Amino acid sequence: MTDRFERHRQAWTPEETRKLHMLVAKGMSLKAIAKSLTRSEESTKNKAKQDKLKILKAR
Repeated sequence: MTDRFERHRQAWTPEETRKLHMLVAKGMSLKAIAKSLTRSEESTKNKAKQDKLKILKAR
């Protein structure tokens, strides 16, 4: 069985963090941001919380 997220448990790179901040600023949904970063929604949500970012609820 292969894992859907190859990035599982890997540290966030500064580039990924920048991209996260940019996508949140654009108002993208959690699902879209996670997919764009090839990260799980849970990981994306946790990183956003850690960086005090507010991800909008999906419309």
